[in-house]
Parts: sequence; C-alpha cells; structure tokens
Amino acid sequence: MHGVAVLGFLVAVAPITATPGASLTLVVSRVAAGGRRQGWWVILGTVTGLYTHAILAAVGLAALVLRSSQAFLVVKLVGAAYLVGLGLWLLWSTIRRRPAPGPARRLPWRGHHPYLQGLLGNVLNPKAAAIYLTLAPQFLEPGRPVLVPMLLLATAHAALHTCWLAGWAAISGAAARLLRTASVRRALDRLTGALLLGLGVRAAAT
Repeated sequence: MHGVAVLGFLVAVAPITATPGASLTLVVSRVAAGGRRQGWWVILGTVTGLYTHAILAAVGLAALVLRSSQAFLVVKLVGAAYLVGLGLWLLWSTIRRRPAPGPARRLPWRGHHPYLQGLLGNVLNPKAAAIYLTLAPQFLEPGRPVLVPMLLLATAHAALHTCWLAGWAAISGAAARLLRTASVRRALDRLTGALLLGLGVRAAAT
C-alpha cells in the first residue's frame, strides 16, 4: 500500500473523527469524574474497537477476493454509492435543518470500567463499522491481500483518533462545548459531506 493511500484515508476520516460522538462524550465525562487516567482507558478501548472493525471487515473482504476480484469490485462500487448518498444527505441536512444539539449526555454502561465503555461505545457504533465496510475499501487494491493494508489503515486511524481524544482530555471537558455548538457542527457536517461525496464519485469513476 502506498503512503498516498494512507494519507488520503486520514484526510477522509479526519472530519468524521472530529464529529462529536460517544467516544468524546465518554472521555470528557470520565476525565471530569476521575481524572485523565480514566480518559486514557476510554481512548484505549476506543482504539481496540477500531481494530476490531478493521479485522472483521478485512476477513470478509479477503474472502471475497479469494472467490472473485469482480466481487471485490462490486463491494467497492456499493461502498462508493453509499458514500455519495451519505455525503449528499449530510450536505442537504445542513441546508434544511439544524444539526442535532450535541451528543447525548446519558452515557451507556455507566457502571462498567472505562476501557469497556470505550470498547463497547466503538464496537456498537454503526458509523465506525461503516468506515471499514465502505470507506476503507476505496483505498485498497483489488486482487491484493487485504488484512495487512487494512490493519495499516486502522493503525493510522487509531493514531489520529488517539491524538484527537487525548487533546480534549488534556484541555478538560469545558472546551468540548465548542464542538457542540450548532455552527461548528454544521461546518463539520458540510466538510464531511463534501469529502464523502468526492470520494464516492472518485471511487465510482476509477
């Protein structure tokens, strides 16, 4: 896999990573309640969840490659259509309505260890699964082994996600309110929508 592909994947997932969600909510809550160490447990659980999605997606894609390179191409085209549709929906939603106000404050699995909270919050997140089922395949080469390149993408994603969450853990939960304002969330949705739309069109055209 070329470094350009990894860089392109990072550019694509950056606005998705920056969108407030369960991981950010858990980190801010745990840091406020028990200090930065608990926030780092959440981050570790979140990263484990990313690798879980990557491995499961790679196993499925590898099975397709072994059966037929055409089947892998179909997966890429379906993923491209999904990216285009999601990008258009995000762009349309910023015009037609205001973004929903911030991530939910009710935290799941309240009594569990912060590592398990972070892991479950990511593994059970459809958005995280979609990244490795639809977005990541656009940066893989048809007919080539899948597992190692997918793990490479997951490692880059994990590093980006860790830096992002660690930054918010360091500056405490008060600063996270900035990400929950309507104007910032609308800007993130527009950026994410435009990038996903562009990636989908590129994948369908190549």
